[in-house]
Amino acid sequence: MTEQLLRAQADVFRLPIPKTGEAVYFDEGKPRDRAPGLALRIRAAGSRKFVFFYRLGGRQLKYTIGDAGGWTLDKARVAARGLRVKVENGENPADERASRRADAALLFSAVARDYLEARKPAMKPRSHAECTRHVDKHWRPLHSMALASIDRAAVAARLRTIAKVSGAVAADRARSTLSAMFAWAIGEGLTEINPVNGTNKVSDNKPRERVLSDAELAAIWKAAPDSEYGRIVRLLMLTAQRREEIGSLSWSEVDREDALISLAGERTKNHRPHDVPLSSMALAVLDVVLEREGRALVFGNGQGGYSGWSASKEALDDAAKLAEPWTLHDLRRTAATRMADLGVAPHVIEAILNHVSGHKAGVAGIYNRSTYGAEKRAALELWAAHLQTVIAQADGANTKLRRATR
Repeated sequence: MTEQLLRAQADVFRLPIPKTGEAVYFDEGKPRDRAPGLALRIRAAGSRKFVFFYRLGGRQLKYTIGDAGGWTLDKARVAARGLRVKVENGENPADERASRRADAALLFSAVARDYLEARKPAMKPRSHAECTRHVDKHWRPLHSMALASIDRAAVAARLRTIAKVSGAVAADRARSTLSAMFAWAIGEGLTEINPVNGTNKVSDNKPRERVLSDAELAAIWKAAPDSEYGRIVRLLMLTAQRREEIGSLSWSEVDREDALISLAGERTKNHRPHDVPLSSMALAVLDVVLEREGRALVFGNGQGGYSGWSASKEALDDAAKLAEPWTLHDLRRTAATRMADLGVAPHVIEAILNHVSGHKAGVAGIYNRSTYGAEKRAALELWAAHLQTVIAQADGANTKLRRATR
């Protein structure tokens, strides 16, 4: 019968696997080779690892050196001798390893991951995605840094870079995300300071007031590509709805016969059901979108709605060549402003936007339950006719704009 001893490299994988539990084979090599305390631990599941056993402070302890698949017996003996020196000097190898693991757990990347996971249930999906983008994109240079080593100077320097590359507003939003993360980390006892405190905001981030001109609207419409994104942009122009409401539109919300989009409360910002009449131009945009088998949503792929916003917007900007920056939300503000210019009553515009301010706020809203369906439809048809005219004029047609009668 072959001796079951650990003496040479050949024994490492020759020694049998126990039927249950684990078997431990101590180094029994020649006196000049063996490393006292070194053993090969083999478990019933099949793992083979080199382990160093030692006594410290009256306790029997062990330290896992590594898997036998990556460690030779000779290499493990060298490691065990080094560990023996530490023990003889009163050091505990396990404490050192625990310290390294703790340091790794307090890397920016690890803390950021835990923060995003902890905050996810309380955040709207879009807000969580935006914070994740800030962490992954804008704060990537901090990922390999220990949380405690990040100071105000490092944050301020990075904010200047973000502002230069992505703009002042992007820098301020990234700053806000980082500050919130450090505030959470302080509450979790992971750090003592928030290095964002005292750094400067790059912009005042005032509410936008951009209203696009007719020429800009025509340029955007003409530059919108023959793609999902292009159709989303055109529907945003025609309906004055929010980006996510159209980007995550489902076929069950579209009634082609009644020319209507019906959004449930959980799909709107104010959690109120909202009906959006579709003009003939809006229906024409939807008519070229094919329903896909097994796909409930109109746009996008996978579980959610459309997601390629940033790259598609950059491509549209390159094609439209507007002199001033603009956002998709500017289309909503522009539609509301232009409908007012065309003579649409304020309460009808508010109804189209699904706002509860003004005519529908307070006591007035309690008693006035009208959704102004007919008025909204007339206003959006008027708005579509206006867009059709400015687009035709951009193509050289001699067409006059018309104004609604009050």
